[in-house]
Amino acid sequence: MVRRMDASTAAVAAAVVTMLLWASSFVVIRFTGTYFSPGVMAFCRLFVGTLALAVVAVRHRSRLPRGRSLALVLIYGVLWFGAYTVLLNWAERHLDAGTASLLVNFAPIIVAVAAGLFLGEGFPRPLIVGMTTAFVGVVVIAVGGSGGGTNDLLGISLGLVTALLYAAGVLTQKAALRSVDSLTATWVGCAAGMLATVPFAPSSIGELAHAPASAVVGVIYLGVGPTAIAFTTWAFALTRTDAGKLAATSLAVPALAILLSWLTLGEVPTIYGFVGGTLCLGGVAMSRRPPRTAAPVVTDHDTDPVVRPLTPSRDLT
Repeated sequence: MVRRMDASTAAVAAAVVTMLLWASSFVVIRFTGTYFSPGVMAFCRLFVGTLALAVVAVRHRSRLPRGRSLALVLIYGVLWFGAYTVLLNWAERHLDAGTASLLVNFAPIIVAVAAGLFLGEGFPRPLIVGMTTAFVGVVVIAVGGSGGGTNDLLGISLGLVTALLYAAGVLTQKAALRSVDSLTATWVGCAAGMLATVPFAPSSIGELAHAPASAVVGVIYLGVGPTAIAFTTWAFALTRTDAGKLAATSLAVPALAILLSWLTLGEVPTIYGFVGGTLCLGGVAMSRRPPRTAAPVVTDHDTDPVVRPLTPSRDLT
């Protein structure tokens, strides 16, 4: 029991770290996107992330996966690290940080449904109630606007495609983590994503040379924090909890991203943003609650259906 509680606490802590770092990434992408094109920013971010993860992987003597496990890691790496990152960078040229995080975080709904149908995780009541509440919060923010700039149809479309890539990446990663440890899966996946963005490498030289130091620092942060650290803590948590439940936790990201974009970029949220953000956080808290277990049924001794043979004393009476 103690070990199970420790594993659960560690998973929650890892999920919290992931959500905070991912929320910050929407703000940093919005800022650095002024100086870097989507593909170049993705390549630089994944290059830094791969280097950081390689140092840790070599120190822990991680072994490369083989066969089907390697194929799953490569698939989720190209989908989530590669294509997702490029399209998200592109989307945030047309969306404010808060709206981008809202569109991307339609993915948990897709993940929860797919995990319940195909991974045997089912649909526990706390998860459904919590995700419904959080989804209402997302809708409230979307209807009222999150408070930053112009959002066009191209940006919204790109945001929704990133949500699909996010969901596909999570489900593929969940399957890969059955046979690959979280550090190795993250390292190899990030390297696969980096290789997928290598065509943007030549352009990165010129853009890095002309970008201010703050933008370069922002890209390095994206590689170390929201990529190397956050994806590792995510994979760690994913090996210790259901995909649907963990994905539901990421519904807190829009509320955090809107708050951070307000504090750092001046993208002031509306009253809808505050109300919707509260619903998102409340829904996540509900989804993390364990389902109630039925109390054991105690039957009265006199109504016990088991037939017992008559004892000699009863025969005499």
